Amino acid sequence: MDLANLIQTVSLYALPVLFAITVHEAAHGYAARHFGDNTAYLQGRMTLNPLKHIDPIGTIAMPLMLYFATSGAFLFGYAKPVPVDFGALRNPKRDMIWVALAGPASNFMQAILWALLLVVLAGLNVQEPFFIKMAQAGILVNLVMWAFNLFPLPPLDGGRILVGLLPWKQAQWVSRIEPWGFFIVLALVLAGVVGALWLRPLMSLGYTLINTLISPLLSLLR
Repeated sequence: MDLANLIQTVSLYALPVLFAITVHEAAHGYAARHFGDNTAYLQGRMTLNPLKHIDPIGTIAMPLMLYFATSGAFLFGYAKPVPVDFGALRNPKRDMIWVALAGPASNFMQAILWALLLVVLAGLNVQEPFFIKMAQAGILVNLVMWAFNLFPLPPLDGGRILVGLLPWKQAQWVSRIEPWGFFIVLALVLAGVVGALWLRPLMSLGYTLINTLISPLLSLLR
């Protein structure tokens, strides 16, 4: 493994990843409080302090281990989930949809902001590759988090959204998957199912939407 390449990769992705996971988790907390649950607030998790959301294993050790083991071909990680007492929400079944959706929505908004930074860099004629690559990394990281977390299987946000949308009986069936959901998702990721059938199509859609948004701005710079 090329140490210099690792250092360059970490330097490019560190800031986008920290922003992505911090805002994602804090968004869950803010949404939960808005709909009546103060659990995250009382536990100090409704914060933009990244140290409160970093999981030593899932955020640092596992991604680094996988990076070395696969020469950077496969990465997987997670942050400490923000605690939410869905029973404390004013309308648990409906409000859990919005609480779950807040995280991925925050990532899509961040992807747009990183894309707008690219527009600003182009407008200022900044040619420094580091800043351009970091903005591109910010778009990529946030679109991955947006798409991956929308996968409709608990404990991912998409699974909670699905539970909120389904009729009560079917929602109970999906909820029973949650204790094994992480391992099922990991197996599907390793098998390439999530990437081929979910991540790539959704990320392609995300890039298309962002390009559509910033294209008029870029045309003004020409």
